[in-house]
Amino acid sequence: MQSKHLFKANLKWESQGQMVKATPARYLKNHSVSFEGKEQLEVSAAKAFKGDPSKYNPEDLLLASIVSCHMMSYLYVCAKNDIEVLSYSDDAEATLGVLENGSGRFTEVRLYPKVVVRDECHFAKAVQLHKAANELCFIANSCNFPIVHFPTVTI
Repeated sequence: MQSKHLFKANLKWESQGQMVKATPARYLKNHSVSFEGKEQLEVSAAKAFKGDPSKYNPEDLLLASIVSCHMMSYLYVCAKNDIEVLSYSDDAEATLGVLENGSGRFTEVRLYPKVVVRDECHFAKAVQLHKAANELCFIANSCNFPIVHFPTVTI
């Protein structure tokens, strides 16, 4: 590797003194994660895991990281290929499998990017560049599950 970048996060959780008996389901899962110079994130477990559904959960944040990184990588490869992107949206989905023992893992992420490009001559290349974007994406390169793309490109 030519360069390294260090990212830091600070997590804080405190018991709310509301437990009678310490069991995994009874602990409040709400906590905060902060990054220097940025707004604090209020995080909990997913609703399915007895968390606060009004807060972000680790699964949300992982999917957000994948979809955001793919978009930024895609915009980068489009710029390198002189393709003008007018808009980009995605309705991404992630599948989490949970075993009886409580362990689990993501088994697949599906991205459905909808891209609008300025010139019709770039249509085929704009579709093809999703593969190149995935190959560059820092987050996708760090995942051990498939990330598949179902792009739609319009002029």
